[in-house]
Amino acid sequence: MGRDLPRRLSPSANRHRMFRLGRPPQPPPGKKDADGDSRIAPDPLSVVLPALSALGAIASIAAVNWVGQERTPERSRARRKVGLVVRDLESCCLGLQEIFRRLNRNPRLFAGEGAAASSPLKFGVHGPRIEPELARTYHQLMNDVASMLVLASQNSFDIMCAIEDGDISAPEELFFAFGEQQDRLNKLIQERAALRVLVQTGLEIANALQALVAEFKKHKVE
Repeated sequence: MGRDLPRRLSPSANRHRMFRLGRPPQPPPGKKDADGDSRIAPDPLSVVLPALSALGAIASIAAVNWVGQERTPERSRARRKVGLVVRDLESCCLGLQEIFRRLNRNPRLFAGEGAAASSPLKFGVHGPRIEPELARTYHQLMNDVASMLVLASQNSFDIMCAIEDGDISAPEELFFAFGEQQDRLNKLIQERAALRVLVQTGLEIANALQALVAEFKKHKVE
């Protein structure tokens, strides 16, 4: 009796067998695998949350209206000119606006798709696999956000010092307006808003804060 020849598997059955063995199925000859050069998407909240924190640093100017203290003889004066500080903080707001616009232009990575788009605020939400170019965009944005977070914090602090020292005399209504933007940020956190909502609202808040910071130019004490 002759030996039975090994049975040849169909292409679909062969791909199924490879999948069971832990190897990803290969595309048919002549057909390029769309995901062949893809990477796992980074956690979008890791870049969105620091961007919101930079907005929070600017919105915190609201607090100086209630907790600020008048300048005492022992307190040293700020070294930077008020006009320069206001200009630099306004530049931070413009930079954050551009960051949130770039976030909006990359919904596959930052705003989520499918279940990720409606998932509440939390770490561990990953979008679809992404191309290397989109991964580079993520890390470029992460670098820009880190820079804006440092600058926004420092410039906001210098603005509050200028207000305490009497170099800026702004009306209460302006501080209330900063407080309103602070409340909007708090609401996003409290309601655990979806990523798409975080990005869209972040851009709106960045626009509002830029207009409020510009108002300080009108209230410098000469």
